[in-house]
Parts: sequence; structure tokens; C-alpha cells
Amino acid sequence: MKNRVLFACQKCGHQSAKWLGRCPDCGSWNSMAEEVAVKSGSAVPHAEAAKPVRISQVTRDVEERLSCGISELDRVLGGGLVAGSMVLIGGDPGIGKSTLLLQASAYLSGTAGTVLYVSAEESAQQIKLRSIRMGINADDLFLLAETNIERILTHIQQLKPRAVIVDSIQTVFTGAIESAPGSVSQVRESAGRLMLTAKGSGIPIFLVGHVTKDGALAGPRVLEHLVDTVLYFEGDAGHAFRILRAVKNRFGSTNEIGVFEMKDSGLCEVRNPSELFLAERPLGVSGSVVVAALEGSRPLLVELQALVTSSSFGNPRRTTIGIDHNRLALLVAVLEKKVGLHLSGQDIFLNAAGGVRLNEPSADLAIVMAVASSHLDKTVDPQSVFLGEVGLSGEVRGISQPELRVKEAAKLGFTRCILPAGNLKQVKVKGVELVGVKNVDEALQRAL
Repeated sequence: MKNRVLFACQKCGHQSAKWLGRCPDCGSWNSMAEEVAVKSGSAVPHAEAAKPVRISQVTRDVEERLSCGISELDRVLGGGLVAGSMVLIGGDPGIGKSTLLLQASAYLSGTAGTVLYVSAEESAQQIKLRSIRMGINADDLFLLAETNIERILTHIQQLKPRAVIVDSIQTVFTGAIESAPGSVSQVRESAGRLMLTAKGSGIPIFLVGHVTKDGALAGPRVLEHLVDTVLYFEGDAGHAFRILRAVKNRFGSTNEIGVFEMKDSGLCEVRNPSELFLAERPLGVSGSVVVAALEGSRPLLVELQALVTSSSFGNPRRTTIGIDHNRLALLVAVLEKKVGLHLSGQDIFLNAAGGVRLNEPSADLAIVMAVASSHLDKTVDPQSVFLGEVGLSGEVRGISQPELRVKEAAKLGFTRCILPAGNLKQVKVKGVELVGVKNVDEALQRAL
């Protein structure tokens, strides 16, 4: 019987009987590739059929978590590694994914038992050279340079490790499918078999995923739905700091982050990232403002730097690093309409120092202050920190957990906090002057 040929989108997995220039599902151009149609999971044994049970009769098992030996990684995972879970780690090439997993696997092999590190991209000699540079020498850490999923599963059944690392899922393939490694069919089938192995044996498995130019995980989006936890490694090649962020976690919070610093010996944990981000903050300079952001359960003090200068072009530029570009445009419009600052002919550059990305609206007031400070060339009190969301009518709205943020600012020596008036009753911190404001105009008067 002749195999049927399909065309599958290499980004979202959409299948079509004929080639299309643009995927009708995700809209990607030139992403349809020819593949041989197969029945997914045809070579995988079927598990025993489940039966419906009453929710009152379901017993709650206590989750046994394994510590990875890296507290920042354990924080992002929700307290440790859950047995039988699948964790997908994505990030730009060279950002430190393999380094982090090698450090974690070395600790797990010394405390939990045997760990299998499957390297589908590098040879065992290359991994050994990296381990020597990092000072790692673990007897129970086994290296396997293999790309065939059937052979990998055979070694897992024979070795019975406590944890498995597969680096990376895009280079692993199965012989049951004729398409090339990295295709939608190969990634989906290989990840599906590893998932059945993890759930059936209780072995936690780490998967390393490649990242495309737009910052998304390469391969089908179904891969993110298949795993239990999705972690993204963020960072800039020009900065030594790396941020590990959870975007999906079935066993913990999805807002937690872990902060690392890249050194010659590997990734080092940053216990107090706020102090590190503010270490080189200039004092007495206009356009520099500190905001107390919240990443999961961790308060984070970050410096925002703004530069406002006259534009020599017809269309002034709005450039941001670490801040949403649309958010800056919205806040600039509020400054022009409600405060009366003439910014329509000005180039505005905004940067979150240290390579941090701020997405929560509590940084709005700090952005407004940084832009106004640079435009008016007036300095902001270096001992002040700013909190608050700014609405389109210029009002300053309340934020969540203000006391936790103010306490973090007090630890680092800040003595003044400008925050929404609606949050004043929720904060009781000694040694910090609390200034409640209702709108942007009032905040500018109190700060500049």
C-alpha cells in the first residue's frame, strides 16, 4: 500500500493535502513541508483503559519532589522536580540551557541516584570538556550520544535512572516515520513516547527546545501542551544575567522567575537580584527611576532609564528595551493630553537596566516619571521608589501586594515611596515615607 503524503506546517502542525504558500491556521509563510502520513502512536503500546470515578473517592497523593540542587531552578519548578513530570526548557542558542541542566544532573546523580544525560547534538567528549571546565565529576551521571528514540527508550528501561535529560528534542527521531528530524511528525511522536515513559515509570524528563527568530519554541505548538512545565531562558548576550521564567507549570505558579549570572565555571545563582540590578545605578541624573516590580512571589527592584531628545526626523522614534512598546506610546499620550508635556516632536528611548523584561502594569508610574524627568531635565530623588498603574484619564490605580514591594525597597535603603492613594492603608513599613497620589499630575508635583 502506497504511503499517503501530507504537507504539515512546521510551526503549528496544521496539515493539508496540498502545498500552500501560507498556513491557514497560524498565518506563517513558506512553512508547509512534505511529510509521510502515519498514525501517531502506532508503535506505542496502549495503556489500560481508565474508568470514571467519583471526585469524592479520588485520593490525594502527596507529591514527592526532588531538589535539583539549584534553589533558583527549584523555585521556578514550584519547589522541586515532580516524579513523572516532563519539563521543556527553551532559549536562544548559547544562553546556558545545557549548562544549567548539566549542573542540575550532577547534583541529582549525587543525591537521588543515577541520571541519564542524552546528548543528541554534542558528543560525550564535548560534554566531558564542559564538565571539566565547570568542575563536575559525578560517577552516577551517564552520558549517551544518541538520536534514535527507540534506542534511547531501551537504555532508559535498562538503566532505570531517577531523571533523564534529552538535549534536544528537535534532533531526536524515530524510525517509524520517514520525515527528517525536527519535523512536526518527528517532534510530536518522539515527545509522545517520552511522555508515556515518564508517566508510566515515574521518571522526570527534561527536554531542551530550540527557539525561533521571533522567540517562540521551534516545532509544533502541541509540544507545549504535551509537557507539564515550560520554562524560557531569557537574557542578552551583552549581559551576564540570565532569567529563567515559567510560562506553564501544572505543579506550581507560572509567574516565578529564577535569576542567574553566567561565569566561567557555569551559571551562578543570584540570591538578591534587586541589589545586583541597582549596583551601577547613577545618582543625580535625570531620567533614572526605580520601580518595585513583582515576579511571582518575588519583589524585584529595577532601574528604568529614559532619554528624551529632539527628533531630526519627521516621525519621532519610540524605542524600548525590556518594556512593551505599545505601553510606552500609551503613557506618552497620557503625558501630552493630561499633563501638557509636548512630546510629539521628541525621540523617546526607554530601557530596563540589567536586561530585565517588565510586563506588569505597576511599572506605569515609574515609566511616566522617567520620561518626564528626562524631558524636563529634572532629577528624581535617588531614595524614592515608584509604584502604580496609570489609566487613560491620568489616574493612578492601585496594584497588588504593595507592602511586599515596599519592604523590599526598605531593605535596600530606600526611604520614600510614591504609590497609589488607594494602597496607603495596605502598607505599614517603618522607615519609609509613603506618598499617596491620585493622578499623574499630582505625582509629578510630589516627585519633581
